[in-house]
Amino acid sequence: MTSSEVDLLVRAAGAGDEHAWNSLVEQFSGLLWTVARSYRLDEATASDVVQECWYRLARNLDQIREPGRVAAWLTTTAKHESLRVLRRLDRQQPNDFEDERMLGVDSAADEALLDDERVDQLYEAMARLSPKCQQLLRLCMAEPKIPYEEIAEIVGIPVGSIGPTRQRCLAKLRDILQ
Repeated sequence: MTSSEVDLLVRAAGAGDEHAWNSLVEQFSGLLWTVARSYRLDEATASDVVQECWYRLARNLDQIREPGRVAAWLTTTAKHESLRVLRRLDRQQPNDFEDERMLGVDSAADEALLDDERVDQLYEAMARLSPKCQQLLRLCMAEPKIPYEEIAEIVGIPVGSIGPTRQRCLAKLRDILQ
């Protein structure tokens, strides 16, 4: 979807067009979920973040200065809301794996724990990348896939630079993991 198409949808949604609003939700929900889950929020908490982003957009539709850049606005809002939730939770809640370690676990749980440790290593390595690399890699891995034009707009780089920049970011990530 082009910037001008998004601009029209945002303006129409702001004028009360339910179809336009539903199109925006369909187009950008995957992006919001990707951002929220990239902060390692559980499904329920990520759902709350996504809902809060849509609520804020609905409240501010008439104040968006560049409606065609609503994807960037939503990404920033999801990032800030995810960080706010993390601060509130203070990451002090024990997770299921800690409970299982205290009780003793079977081999399937051991495998799950190893997988969880690998994921933790990956997240720690990602955190050591520049914010731009982190954002680019998250957007490139999003499901459903985000068109390169939207990724370029969100990250602020030319479309033709996405592939080479992604490769450099992945090389840095591999170096950190080794």
